[in-house]
Amino acid sequence: MNCFFFLIPAFFLLSCNSPKMKVDLIVTNAVVYTVNDSFAVAESFAVKNGEFLAVGTNDEIAAKYTSDKLENYEGKVVYPGFIDAHCHFFGYGMNLMQYADLSGISDQESIYLKLQEQQQKAGGEWLLGRGWDQNLWTEKEFPDNKRLNELFPDVPVYLIRVDGHAAWCNAKALELAGITANTKVDGGEVLLKNGRPTGVLIDNAKELVFNHIPAPSDELKAKALMAAQNNCFAVGLTSVTDCGLPKETILLMDSLQKKDELKMCINAMMDPSEENMEYFLKNAPYVTDRLQVNTIKLYADGALGSRGAYLLEDYSDSPGNRGLLMNEVSFFEAICQKAFEANFQVATHCIGDGANRFVLNLYGKFLQGSNDRRWRIEHAQIVDPEDLTVFAKYSVIPSIQATHATSDMFWADERLGADRVKSAYTYQQLLAQNGWLPNGTDFPIEDISPLKTFFASVCRKNTDGLPVEGFQMENALTREQALHSITSWAAKASFEEQKKGSIEPGKSADFVVLDTDLMNCCDDAILRGNVLKTVVKGEFVYSRGE
Repeated sequence: MNCFFFLIPAFFLLSCNSPKMKVDLIVTNAVVYTVNDSFAVAESFAVKNGEFLAVGTNDEIAAKYTSDKLENYEGKVVYPGFIDAHCHFFGYGMNLMQYADLSGISDQESIYLKLQEQQQKAGGEWLLGRGWDQNLWTEKEFPDNKRLNELFPDVPVYLIRVDGHAAWCNAKALELAGITANTKVDGGEVLLKNGRPTGVLIDNAKELVFNHIPAPSDELKAKALMAAQNNCFAVGLTSVTDCGLPKETILLMDSLQKKDELKMCINAMMDPSEENMEYFLKNAPYVTDRLQVNTIKLYADGALGSRGAYLLEDYSDSPGNRGLLMNEVSFFEAICQKAFEANFQVATHCIGDGANRFVLNLYGKFLQGSNDRRWRIEHAQIVDPEDLTVFAKYSVIPSIQATHATSDMFWADERLGADRVKSAYTYQQLLAQNGWLPNGTDFPIEDISPLKTFFASVCRKNTDGLPVEGFQMENALTREQALHSITSWAAKASFEEQKKGSIEPGKSADFVVLDTDLMNCCDDAILRGNVLKTVVKGEFVYSRGE
């Protein structure tokens, strides 16, 4: 008994006198949203070898650790590094390099001026642009190419619609692709007016022209990736899921990461090409410290804005038109079979309620019941109420993009009607199926900022604050849910929840510092928030003003 009482003071004496552990970084005096299971808030943490070592109060961390690099944030707010669960990272970078930005332009004449400026500045064999949206124009009708033909008779023009599911081309581009009024395309459409092609190509039809555009060099692609990385770090993104890539782009990313030039962490979904399937499926998922390849990306249908989304009933503003499936049923079945056998994830683009029902039932043939395969439906934009529970039945994960709701809300009812639009962008109902859901932007279709994703999720308004009462607010996410959706749930969607997505010991030291408390600020302040620092694996990759 006496020995016992003598040993306790001795133990504490040794503990008090033991030297502090030297770590690479200590963050102190912060509001740290850990986004762990209990959504705990801390003050301080220590980082060593690119991972969070300990998280706690200022006193707890100071008592055990020391570092030459001490960051005192004086009440600033720290979050896990933001993760975009669905985007086109490489495509965004290539847009920065090659494409005229046509987004947000509200009249065709301004587009023609922008294209003339691009041609004078860049020249080149082709004139490329992205972002036009006829829903912003007064007439709200698809354009034709008469003016393009007058301005650019000898240079092929290829302009991608904002959703990426339609292209607007001049006659020169159509000529190179051999497109005429008689051209038919499975899973696509060549729009005609008075018996002649207008230059607008829907879904698979646009590939006929795109395939003639000269492939960019590896040097240009590398520059594009670095430019995309810089912009993403500036808005607090530390990881992205890039949806649909060829083998050569994935391997370029891998090589740049191994040279420590590309520091962005990437979940690379691969296109279902034979080359990709042969290279990646036979050797199990490919995983490095910054790159993961374990998902096949498919497209079931097109987009609502271009009326390519596959609906169960006709478009309200286009009787007789229900959109289209992008491929034969046998194609989807064959890919899912290969993915299932290789233990790969499948992620399928589904906008319309017809596409969502088709893919849910297709997945069910392979998944059978509850499972942890985490097969995903990207967008899950319009879901018939009868199909909601199928997500839970087969453990299918809906991957949403909240800014799509606030981009589409002023015209979606024209496509769907007043009743059916209520089954669109139903995020709370989708969340209820499995208890979690990942969120992204689909950039460059939408802005890259995760703060805008958070704002759209919670407030269901656009950046002008409209509509004042919010859009179908019964499906708005809570602030805690919204933060989970761009951190921990986004990590879980790619099987990386043990590696990232929250500020916890043993996880990658990815975090972002803001001047705004997203959990407690007023709605308007969310969009005014500034990213002060972005850190990936303990390395400061962005500092505001530097």
